[in-house]
Amino acid sequence: MAEIVKLQSVSHLRKTMDDYFVRLKDATETGSKKIAWCTSVGPAELLYSMGFEVYFPENHGAMLGAAKVADNYIPIAVAQGYSPDICSYLTSDVGAFLANETPLQKSGLASVPKPDVLVYNTNQCGEVQDWFEYYAKHFDVPIFGIITPLKINELTETIISGVAKQIEELVPELEKISGIKFDLDKFKETTRLSHDGCVLWRQVLETAQNLPAPINFFDSAIHMGPIVVMRGTKYAVDYYKILLAELEDRIKNNIAAVPTEQIRIYWDGMPLWYKLSSMAKLFSGLDTCVVASTYCNSWVFDDLDPENPFYSAGLAYCKLFIVRSDEEKQKVLEKLMDDFSIDGIIYHDSKTCARNSNNRFGLPVRLQESTNIPYLEINGDLNDSRCFSEEQSIIAIETFIDQLKSRKQ
Repeated sequence: MAEIVKLQSVSHLRKTMDDYFVRLKDATETGSKKIAWCTSVGPAELLYSMGFEVYFPENHGAMLGAAKVADNYIPIAVAQGYSPDICSYLTSDVGAFLANETPLQKSGLASVPKPDVLVYNTNQCGEVQDWFEYYAKHFDVPIFGIITPLKINELTETIISGVAKQIEELVPELEKISGIKFDLDKFKETTRLSHDGCVLWRQVLETAQNLPAPINFFDSAIHMGPIVVMRGTKYAVDYYKILLAELEDRIKNNIAAVPTEQIRIYWDGMPLWYKLSSMAKLFSGLDTCVVASTYCNSWVFDDLDPENPFYSAGLAYCKLFIVRSDEEKQKVLEKLMDDFSIDGIIYHDSKTCARNSNNRFGLPVRLQESTNIPYLEINGDLNDSRCFSEEQSIIAIETFIDQLKSRKQ
């Protein structure tokens, strides 16, 4: 079985993420900074510019999944009336909170950091509103939301300006909570840092266009941490400079993530967080590299413009793949198939994440008709491992890869 070549940058990643949690711990214990909870594609740039430390419950949900403990907590939330069919990030996070347990305890935090305000954007997920409202009620703190249109075909001025206006309207409310007067120059600076971090992240992902690819999807799902929780800070920029340099060095020296790479796969949908390592080993053993994904591309906001921070944020958050029409999604995927020399597509139909499952309305068939690239659908979930049949999925994946190899020959 081919061994996956591990990235040396992981030690820098660990320190970058540890330092982030130390900053949250310090703000919690000393009150030196106010704490804002934010959704993964919420207005982090604005929050950082106004002096908040920013915490992301979706990242916490992914940590619970990757630690393989989400199944312990989902039933606790279900017992409180939450459906097992809703986002398992939500149910595992709420369940862990009710159990007073968290992976953050390893970073010295007794519990999740108490928020002073919660700010959500419905672009990635509509259920974040219900999720954040639970905590707003529990902690008795303000909550504000940005409602992003869905199924966007044409990015019209009305749509972009509407979202931009919602972001701008947060300013006076956040001033009251932070006690800090909004500074446009600081917002421009965090927007610049966010843009630069996103460009570096895009360049990291694009190194996988190389044959063979120096990085795979499973590595990217871990190394995306800084662009999710530190977008708008120098910490993310500094980290991705290190990671990109290592990947460029790998390309120069012909070092592949999967040394025996024969087949190149595109992964659509959410990761199986509880099976990330075993799935990486499975594909590597099949001489296959998962070189690109819908998920990791969700944090490429290179449309952000520090000279026009509100409007460009509206544009970036509405241009996001997940809120586009199937027609626009197909165009994006067709380009990615070509850019990354894709041999086959795997669609993960995630039980509790319909928004991130793109196989439910005929897109796989239409994309295959336009590209002649075969696809496979597997059923599972981002955090709830009870929805995933590992044996069936392994057999399906092995058969699919064998077919792709025969097709390629």
